[in-house]
Amino acid sequence: MPAPVAPDTIFFDGVCNLCHGFVQFIIRHDPAGRYRFAALQSDAGRALLASHAIAASASIDPESVLLLSQGRLYSHSDAVLRIARGLGGVWRLAAVGQLLPRAFRDALYRFVARNRYRWFGRQESCLLPTPELQARFL
Repeated sequence: MPAPVAPDTIFFDGVCNLCHGFVQFIIRHDPAGRYRFAALQSDAGRALLASHAIAASASIDPESVLLLSQGRLYSHSDAVLRIARGLGGVWRLAAVGQLLPRAFRDALYRFVARNRYRWFGRQESCLLPTPELQARFL
């Protein structure tokens, strides 16, 4: 019998309103609970990245959403496109974005990331999940 596969983990900027909205979007479109979440600023998030031999200085970049899937780390546009594809249904169409050159996709991603606090604001503290969602957050 194969070992159970750990759910994919999405690391996000815990004080970013855009990131909070992204996490809420994923929760609404992932009723099976394929994804779990960790704020980049959290001890649990840092520990999980460290346990996969990912240097803290490289991983704690709140400018990027990170996806840890089957032991492999994805960042920037690759992470977002893989997450969307993993949601299934119409969201699988996001895979079309892979046809664009990564340099272009990541430049657009970084532009939004650099301006996200100005455009969407920020929280004083990390997102606190409801009791029903607590198990999906590290």
